[in-house]
Amino acid sequence: MSRQSLAMAGSSSHEARSATPAQADEAGEYTISDLARDFGVTLRTLRFYESRGLIAPTRSGMARVYSARDRARLALILKGKQLGFTLVEIRAMLANEDKKGGAADKAANVGGLQLSRDQIVEQLDLLRSQRAEIESAITELEASLARLPKA
Repeated sequence: MSRQSLAMAGSSSHEARSATPAQADEAGEYTISDLARDFGVTLRTLRFYESRGLIAPTRSGMARVYSARDRARLALILKGKQLGFTLVEIRAMLANEDKKGGAADKAANVGGLQLSRDQIVEQLDLLRSQRAEIESAITELEASLARLPKA
C-alpha cells in the first residue's frame, strides 16, 4: 500500500473537527486528520512525533488541535527526514530555529531548515555512503537474478 493510501486509510479517525474546514484553516487550527491528509502521513506518525515532543497540539476534549506552528514544524520534520536526518538531529535543528527565531548566521536554507556547512557536508557524505551500499546490493541481487532460470 502506498504512503498516500496509508494516509487516506488512516485519516478516518474518530477525532471530531470542532469547526468547518474554512473556519479551521482561517484560525490556523487543524485536526490530526487534516495534517495526515495534507502531508501524506499516517495518524500514527503524527502521534509518534507528538510523543517525541516534536509537535505539541492542544486538546479540545479528546481531539488534538494543531496550530499553524505545528503545521510548519511538521513540514520541517518531514523535510529533515527526506534529507536523511535522524529525529534527534531534527529536534536539535528545531530547537535552534526556536532560539534564533528562524535566522541563522552562515547557514543555508534547505527546504526551510537552516543547515550549517558542516551539517550539509556530513549529510552528503552519509548519503553517498548509503548510495554506494545500495548500489552494491542492487548489483549483487541483479547478478543473482540473472543466474536464475526465467520463470
